[in-house]
Amino acid sequence: MPVYCALLRAVNVGGTGSLPMAELKAICEGLGFSDVKTYIQSGNVVFRSDEAEKTVGERLDEALSKMMGKRPGVMVRSRKELDGIVDDAPFPDAKPNFLLVYFLPEKAAGDALEKMVAPDGEEAKLAGREIYVHYPNGSGRSKLKLPALKPGTSRNLNTVRKLAEMAAALEDGG
Repeated sequence: MPVYCALLRAVNVGGTGSLPMAELKAICEGLGFSDVKTYIQSGNVVFRSDEAEKTVGERLDEALSKMMGKRPGVMVRSRKELDGIVDDAPFPDAKPNFLLVYFLPEKAAGDALEKMVAPDGEEAKLAGREIYVHYPNGSGRSKLKLPALKPGTSRNLNTVRKLAEMAAALEDGG
């Protein structure tokens, strides 16, 4: 049975609202997902499902909208995709917590980085449904402007690595 990771947009960090991870786990189990595990409070969940990736994301987004009053936005990636995202991370000299991976709902346009304004020396790389952004001074005070990031959700490379490890353990170990 395939292993997926769902990343919720703007949960417990502003914007959409508060969602205890125990509730997220219960919602996923209620949808029939199995071996559900959450990671930190920012809306990360790893699980198994026989359904297609797109179906899993739509069903979870709909279930969350009933509870939260609006769709938060759910980006779903397979275990294999997570491994590739970690393996293909650019900017090898960047601190992992200063390298954010923005997960997008669909592949970004080829010109998505052309409107980037990076006053603090931020660098970005487009990679399908992800955009990697290196924030040399951290993301907290950055004045980066990149409209293509708006529909997505970000996790730093440390978090993505941990989610990939969790997905691998679930797929490989039962």
